[in-house]
Amino acid sequence: MPDPLYLSIWFPSFDDTDILPRMLSVLHQFPFSPQNPGVTYLAMHPVSWNEATVLEERFRPGVTPEQAILIASDQVHEDYAYVFEAFWDLWTPNDNHEQWSLKPSLVRFIAHGMEFEDQVYDQAGHIQMDLGLDSSFLYEELSLTEVTETRVRANIQKLVEFTNKVERNTGMNGRLLWSESEENLAQKLIARLQRVQ
Repeated sequence: MPDPLYLSIWFPSFDDTDILPRMLSVLHQFPFSPQNPGVTYLAMHPVSWNEATVLEERFRPGVTPEQAILIASDQVHEDYAYVFEAFWDLWTPNDNHEQWSLKPSLVRFIAHGMEFEDQVYDQAGHIQMDLGLDSSFLYEELSLTEVTETRVRANIQKLVEFTNKVERNTGMNGRLLWSESEENLAQKLIARLQRVQ
């Protein structure tokens, strides 16, 4: 069964003056989809996920990370979560798995203020990225033809490059790539990579 895939990162500090600059630094590392560029959605959640949002806005076309951060900067609080959505292009097979094409795939970026939802940042990360389903990087159900190998490798490479750029360029001091299943995601990725090399 496919599992949601997340990248959680932590910073040495993440008070209310850090939240949006740190988010901007992460968004600057992201390889936005040329087909659907920019930040396409912004929401601000006060106190917990059970509360109504204080702002929700969709952008068509998408806006730059700087524009989205500027909109969010009107309300910066340690007990808020800030959600940004954007797309990157991943190789995706058509229904009969014979043709592959680069298609926009949604990524959700969530900044957890230090006082949001009983300090959920401790487990989920100061910034958590919902990368969609892990099947986009594994395609375990497909036989490994030469084309499938190339496409799987390209998707995994995009994930690894993004993770490495975030680690190098954002000032973070901890990261975790994880899924909701009890299976070790790193082992699944390594096993799949070994099969496509």
